[in-house]
Amino acid sequence: MNTSNVTVVAIDPGRAKCGIAVVRKSDGTFEVLHREVVATAKLGLTVANLASRFSPDAVVLGGGTSSSEAARVVENLQSAPVVIVEEKFSTLAARKRYFEENPPRGLRRLIPLSLQVPPHPYDDYVAVMLAEKYLQSL
Repeated sequence: MNTSNVTVVAIDPGRAKCGIAVVRKSDGTFEVLHREVVATAKLGLTVANLASRFSPDAVVLGGGTSSSEAARVVENLQSAPVVIVEEKFSTLAARKRYFEENPPRGLRRLIPLSLQVPPHPYDDYVAVMLAEKYLQSL
């Protein structure tokens, strides 16, 4: 695998929903090509579609909640090698990044970010961070 230009599909698995991201590392920079939150029941179909669209070099899977079930689904697709990545503290880091990219507006600006929760699921941000963690290790 050419480590200067690598594309991965990253998954933050969960019981009800999964964050999914496609991230490309090109000459040391990261580019998010796709990001979404899907129902866990649609994980296989979504990853198969993304694999055919982006031809990933690996599927990066967070090693936390429901990772063994998600690994089974993804390995059955045989789209790319599956790599398990430690996801300790990734949710907190993803929440911070979410608010950096989507700062609160109006009166919410006055509430400390540590007391706020994003208005919708941000598991896709976790997937992006898992992808970046893996790609940095190459």
